[in-house]
Amino acid sequence: MDNIKQTVVDTLGFSGKKIRYGVVAVGDISQIAWMPGVYHTGNSEITALCTSDPKKAEEVGKQYNIPSDNLYNYEQFNSLLQSGKVDALYIATPNWRHLEFTIPALQAGIHVLLEKPIEIDTPTSQKIVDAAKSSKAKLMLAYRLHFEPTTIACIEKVRSGDLGEVYMFTSTFTQPLHPENHRAKHGRETGPVLDMGVYPINAARNLFGTEPIEVYAKGTKHKESGFTGDFEDTVSVIMTFPDNKMAQFVVSYFGNSTDEYTIVGTKGSIRVTPGFLFTEQMAFDPISILQDKKTVKFKQVDHFGGQTKYFSDCILNNKEVEPDGEEGICDVRICDAISRSLDTNAPVKLEPYKRAHRIEKTQEQTLNPVTPKKEVNARQPEKEPHEQDKLSPQ
Repeated sequence: MDNIKQTVVDTLGFSGKKIRYGVVAVGDISQIAWMPGVYHTGNSEITALCTSDPKKAEEVGKQYNIPSDNLYNYEQFNSLLQSGKVDALYIATPNWRHLEFTIPALQAGIHVLLEKPIEIDTPTSQKIVDAAKSSKAKLMLAYRLHFEPTTIACIEKVRSGDLGEVYMFTSTFTQPLHPENHRAKHGRETGPVLDMGVYPINAARNLFGTEPIEVYAKGTKHKESGFTGDFEDTVSVIMTFPDNKMAQFVVSYFGNSTDEYTIVGTKGSIRVTPGFLFTEQMAFDPISILQDKKTVKFKQVDHFGGQTKYFSDCILNNKEVEPDGEEGICDVRICDAISRSLDTNAPVKLEPYKRAHRIEKTQEQTLNPVTPKKEVNARQPEKEPHEQDKLSPQ
């Protein structure tokens, strides 16, 4: 009987060493999504918090049984790195603060699970990638959909040839943003392209299995939005890929929430809805192959727990990670081109690029969804503004 119990424990992953994580920026995405998913990975645990809000640190620390001497503010970040209390960090600061936390962590030999986008532009992002190459620690970008069953099934459908020659991708991804949210106060650095655009960009790149060669973007600003920052609240983008493949998407902080994408081939098409968010069951709705239309629903999973389980396994077993820093660079260089196109009102050519590593079926994770704990001084972007970290996550 004892041998049977141990086999079950080993199979579920609840044995052996666990990777100890510190959370840097305990805002909305950390509290409602990433932290709740850690406990059922079987190979990960939260041992420290780093936040500028003492009340948040204390209350969230109690929720997760984190000792008071494992609670740090941002000025104590280097002390956290030298404390010996963490093996890895989950970094969820706003985009423009990724580098200052990620590079010291990697230099200290601390593994990093970094929220996307990797940084606000290609040169800054490259500094992070270079630091990872010089470190024994691993860097993984938090592209949670790289482990999600619906996303992987769509990629596998394209690769199988069932849809014929896939040549078109289109997506609408919108989310109404409160004008007082920090995303509305830092220009394009936290605007909809870097905040939301990385989702359709990443999806199109991985569904086509290739990189774009030209980008053209148009943006608009709605006076009635209440946004005072210098950025386009709605941006439409066309990406041209090799072999006459085209991708188009719209992202917006203005208007009703919409979240879907469609991939079209010569024999069939798939509409995925929701396409990018994590709070609902995802589906092929409809999937159409040779005029045979049907809806295929997939199990709702814990996106954040799944990616953390994968990353911890890579650390424990010294495996290469996907998505790595290069995946982050691939998306940010496109965001850079979108910004240049918005400035010039003209298409922007991209140098040919070949991605070394793509999503694999073996990455799929199927942990059940979890219920988040009560949020402390953090609110979702579309809700009423609330006092929160100056470094609350994007």
